[in-house]
Amino acid sequence: MEQLLTNPLLVYVAVLAGFVATNLVLAQFAGPRKRTSVKQMPYESGMDPVGDARQPFDVKFYIVAILFLVFDVELLFLYPWAVSAYVGTGGIDPALRGTVFGVMLVFMATLVIAYIYAWRKGVFRWR
Repeated sequence: MEQLLTNPLLVYVAVLAGFVATNLVLAQFAGPRKRTSVKQMPYESGMDPVGDARQPFDVKFYIVAILFLVFDVELLFLYPWAVSAYVGTGGIDPALRGTVFGVMLVFMATLVIAYIYAWRKGVFRWR
């Protein structure tokens, strides 16, 4: 038992579980219980909800979301390469650095072509 109490990870988990349980119990017993129509109404950024919540979104929203994901994933590929490309030890083998740089240029060119295509199609123009 003494060995369990000296393990900092287990102590942290026990304190965390106690904190969560305490907050849940206090919120249940000490919280206000009046149910009014205003409290039961959905909250939408401080504005009263108007109309049906199941209205379709404009296609532009989805296109911008997809473009964001495409260019966000680009950063996921670029960051590890940029960090490990020219590190002295543990990075890319010096004999392969030119090849990897060429592959990254092709990757960037593909993304630039996709960006130009989206631009010409008018994706970035809002009504």
